[in-house]
Parts: sequence; structure tokens; C-alpha cells
Amino acid sequence: MIKRAFDIGFSLLALIALFPLMIVMALAVGLGSTGGVFFLQERVGLHGRRFKLIKFRTMHPDSEAKGQITVGGNDPRITKVGLFLRRIKMDELPQLINILVGDMSVVGPRPEVPRYVAMYTTEQRKVLTVRPGLTGAASIAYINENGILGASADPERAYIEQVMPHKLDLDLRYVAERSFWLDLRIILGTISRIVKG
Repeated sequence: MIKRAFDIGFSLLALIALFPLMIVMALAVGLGSTGGVFFLQERVGLHGRRFKLIKFRTMHPDSEAKGQITVGGNDPRITKVGLFLRRIKMDELPQLINILVGDMSVVGPRPEVPRYVAMYTTEQRKVLTVRPGLTGAASIAYINENGILGASADPERAYIEQVMPHKLDLDLRYVAERSFWLDLRIILGTISRIVKG
């Protein structure tokens, strides 16, 4: 109950405070390339329930049909505005709406697409026993995930065999040790990593 109350208060205040900035970002996305302002993607959340994750659109329309793994600046599907938003992690801001309505939490395992969740072991599926988060321990560890995958000869294979298992290990540790104070440390750690670039 405390965590959910925190999520509602945090997301509501953040949406109010950041609303002018989000309007500017929305205009930049809309004017920077053809297509809508937002990108909706099906993700798997609490207890395996699917929901639509909201982001600012950072790719050209229909890019997802060409693959779900992105490799940062080396990915021609990403728009110029989108690349900037990704670098400062501001494309994620609309997920404050997901938090407000209860699809997500401020802190928790990042929600994955159904295709990759289908690969989880029984143990790994324990990450679905908590609400997915806007940020988490794995998000901090892999804040430059696109760059890591971009350096691989086979980004898809690198994600499935190396990145995803390690992220899930970090998420499972969070599930086992989660607390209000751990959430605060993760929030501060995320802000610190973003500020440091």
C-alpha cells in the first residue's frame, strides 16, 4: 500500500512538474519526423498481464517490424530527435501515465515484450510477481544497453544469451530484497547516472 501510494504521488507530481517540458518534447517529436508523437508497445506486467507501455516515439513509423532490438546511434530506424531523447532517457517520461494508472511502479524490473518473456525459466518468471518499473537495478547497470548491443556482431543473440539473463538476475535480487529504502536508493542512483551521462 505504501509503495502504491508513493507511485501515485510521485507520478502525479512529476507529470504536473514536467508537463511543459513534455509538451516541448511532443512538439519536437511530431515536427521532427512523420508519425505520431507516442509509441505504444505491448509489454508483460504483474502476474503476466499484458499492457501498453507508452513512450515518446523515437523511431520512424513501422520500425518495430524490422526487429525489436535497438543499437543506439548505429540504428538507422531512430530519428534525430529520438536519438537525443534516448540519450537523456526522456523518451521514457510518458510511462509516468503507466505508473499513475497502475500498470507500472516507479521502481521494479523493466517490463519485457511477450516474445522474450516466453523464454523465461520458471525461476526467472518470479520477476512477474511485482509491478514492472520505470527504473530498477538492471536499468542502472545497463543504462547504455543500446551501445553495448551496438558493439556486438549479433545484437539479438547478445541480448538473449548475455544481457537478458544478467538483467533478470539483478531483477530477481530486487524482488527478494525490495524495500522502500532500496527503491529510494535506486531512484537516486538512476538520477545520478543520467546526470553523469
